[in-house]
Amino acid sequence: MATKQFQAETKRLLDIVINSIYSNKEIFLRELISNSSDAIDKLYYKSLSDDSVTFNQEDYYIKISVDKENRRLKISDTGIGMTEEELENNIGVIAKSGSLDFKKLNNLKDGRDIIGQFGVGFYSAFMVADEVTIVSKAFGSDKAYKWESEGIEGYTITPCEKESVGTDIILKIKESTEDEDYEKYLDEHNLKSIVKKYSDFIRYPIKMDITKSKPKDDNEEEYEEYTEEETVNSRVPIWERNKNELTEEDYKNFYRERQYGFDEPVKHIHINAEGTISFKAVLFIPERVPFDFYTKEYEKGLELYSNGVLIMDKCPELLPDYFSFVKGVVDSEDLSLNISREMLQQDRQVKLIAKNIKNKIKKELKSLLNNDRENYEKFFNSFGTQLKYGVYSDFGQNKEVLQDLLLFYSSKESKLVSLEEYVSRMPEDQKYIYYATGESVDKVDKLPQTEFVKEKGYEILYLTEEVDEFAIKMMGSYEEKEFKSVSSKDLGIESGEDSEEQKESEHKEMFGKMKEILSDKVKTVRASERLKNHPVCLANDGEISIEMEKILSSMPNNQNIQAEKALEINVNHEVFESLKEAYEQDKDKFKLYTDVLYNQACLIEGLSIDDPVEYTNNVCKIMN
Repeated sequence: MATKQFQAETKRLLDIVINSIYSNKEIFLRELISNSSDAIDKLYYKSLSDDSVTFNQEDYYIKISVDKENRRLKISDTGIGMTEEELENNIGVIAKSGSLDFKKLNNLKDGRDIIGQFGVGFYSAFMVADEVTIVSKAFGSDKAYKWESEGIEGYTITPCEKESVGTDIILKIKESTEDEDYEKYLDEHNLKSIVKKYSDFIRYPIKMDITKSKPKDDNEEEYEEYTEEETVNSRVPIWERNKNELTEEDYKNFYRERQYGFDEPVKHIHINAEGTISFKAVLFIPERVPFDFYTKEYEKGLELYSNGVLIMDKCPELLPDYFSFVKGVVDSEDLSLNISREMLQQDRQVKLIAKNIKNKIKKELKSLLNNDRENYEKFFNSFGTQLKYGVYSDFGQNKEVLQDLLLFYSSKESKLVSLEEYVSRMPEDQKYIYYATGESVDKVDKLPQTEFVKEKGYEILYLTEEVDEFAIKMMGSYEEKEFKSVSSKDLGIESGEDSEEQKESEHKEMFGKMKEILSDKVKTVRASERLKNHPVCLANDGEISIEMEKILSSMPNNQNIQAEKALEINVNHEVFESLKEAYEQDKDKFKLYTDVLYNQACLIEGLSIDDPVEYTNNVCKIMN
């Protein structure tokens, strides 16, 4: 029979499909299995409207067979089959989908959706095959037909013999080259692995003859090979099952099977969303941080399925960066995928799913915080830093999502507290949410700057991570309460004593001389209202705090950004009397005292001092 030519448009599209659309050649098996599943689905739909058609799901399956010697790979199904006309229309014309036509014709809207809606998946076979043959017998027909093609040059359709209804797709696998190993598509274990990866949740059994070995004649030392038919797919995914049927152990087993981590999840989230976009998902919040989580090598993303067929191993568009620790799967029948089923970045429906998932994760984490504090703190100790970076990044646009999930150590409670808890117990006269920064809770707790705020009975949040203050600055306030560092110039607290201005005027000349001695190391020297038992401290006079300066200076692109520092002196401390006496009687000793006090203040803040040797010598001079 004469070879029929593809249409000009078809030739161009076929060339694109074979050479460009799919970045991973093993996708071809996913596409052909999906087509076979569609063919069985069509019989199922027919049984719904035709009483003469009996559909027993267990009688329908997909079979994958390998003939290594002749380099043949066959995918067979017991589906509805195709007539000569359907072979011509559905296979002969690229980008025309029989499945899509069938769906429209029958107005199908129930949960059993047709996967093959795009009309080009079949042609992915030419990525791995020199020749493709289809042998098909349609339901209700006594005739069978063979469609054959070697690619772009065209195809033939001829009558043939086939005993049972259904379709066989036979691929003659290409010879391997230096650049491409095609032998793996004739290896049963590799084929099984591809099925498990992409088509594990196809609802019909996918069968293969698997080579195994057993002891020969009860001789434990000699083995013989035999083949055994196996169903290699799991068929019913966990997200398709009713939540009430599943136990906590079922979810943990799934977590382990999918190799999401070596830990156990702190919480699972089972979603069955219907509405503008319908999808099902099972998500997990891990307990421990993956070893590569804070490296460039870590890839965020959820497994994305369409009707149980894997579309992407990791779809990053489904998760915001601040929830990148979440693992799991998403399956939707409504995905408006492009012809490759791979490029989803601009898909509106994916964005709707992502928004729904984000809100659900936030809700479940808040529930965990309120109802299972111990497990939430386990989670937060692992991933709290990521949430704080989420607040800081993107100019704070995510702070409303994340601020209720943050925890900080409390001076009053001696444990982690939420911002909501802090604000709920603020005294009526407290204007601000106070915080202090440092390397550890113990070091922050000893800071001189905390004395006055503690004395007033106000709670202080201890910020010990590098990102903490950056996140707090980005938030600005919480429930209309502004954040205020205990090192800020104005604490917003009435001291009940002489004002700072009064103290300032009494010792204006002396403080001016100290500023002159310290030069540009500090912006000013002043009397302190915050110090009670300590003689000296540094305070912030600008937006960049001392702790922020330390962090910024440690970065590779250090731009020498410095905080505006004020040296504060406790005029009620006995050291001040010695300082004042030196100012009046011994200018050299006054300079010595000024340098020592400044360096002490720097050491309290964890700042390096310019000349440690000089400092120790100065301390020795004072001791003498």
